[in-house]
Amino acid sequence: MKLVLHANPNRPAAVALVEQIRRSIGDRASVALTEELGAVAPELPHLPWAQLEGEVVVAVGGDGTFLHALRRTSLPLLPVNAGTLGVLAEVDARRPGEVDGAVTRLLERRYFVEERTKLAAEVDGRPLPDATNEYVVHATQVGKMGAFELAFDGRPAGFTRADGLIVATPTGSTAYALSSFGPIVEPEVDGFVLTAIAPFRAEARALVLGSLRTLRIRSRGGAGTCVVLADGAGEFPVPPDGAVTIYRSPRRASLVRFGTTFFDRLRGKRILPWSEEAEVGGVAVLPPEP
Repeated sequence: MKLVLHANPNRPAAVALVEQIRRSIGDRASVALTEELGAVAPELPHLPWAQLEGEVVVAVGGDGTFLHALRRTSLPLLPVNAGTLGVLAEVDARRPGEVDGAVTRLLERRYFVEERTKLAAEVDGRPLPDATNEYVVHATQVGKMGAFELAFDGRPAGFTRADGLIVATPTGSTAYALSSFGPIVEPEVDGFVLTAIAPFRAEARALVLGSLRTLRIRSRGGAGTCVVLADGAGEFPVPPDGAVTIYRSPRRASLVRFGTTFFDRLRGKRILPWSEEAEVGGVAVLPPEP
């Protein structure tokens, strides 16, 4: 079996976990590391993303690290939480023995691959990187509200005034879109969510769209120009009167799973819209994990 290890090199806890995983693998598999981890296990190959080959990429960190990897590879990704929120994570390193157990299951190929929807976008015909979580279309001038024209499948639908718009996949519904009061959407739902950031109309609501819709956003008046961000990484300018077109990507995000559910991964993260606490003797406690 061929595995790839990756982590944010600026996070010592994540780097230490990569070293632990490498020791746990031992000689049971062939291992390469991403070039960002040049100081870890120098005896092993460290390669650019485009040259990496293997069955699984083991990414250690938080959701930012996982999204970074998913932008650069189509290989299945095993996300290992290194102590951050880690909504996408399948393995939580804070639980004793979980990392070594995950390595054993991986090497024995006792896992399945979950496919997640990605979004694709173009600015006036120029393609942008795919997004696993969301695209954010935001007014260029900070503190100045933008005006955005919306069209669905080429048909004008109207205007909205807001600081920006979030177009999120079901995966991204628990990320930035959630902070703008968008709905939580299970990954199995085939669609995406349009949510306004600080809309002028207090009664503005998020909109869940079918996955085959094509959304066009054009900046009109207000702040004038706007920028697009893909999964929070990099800014892509949209020229005056230019348009952003967003649609379902033909590519997918592949995540290695051992059997945890969507609700298992959200449990204890204060994301679900109900209390997970129960009162015992007047003291609020979390119920035991299954």
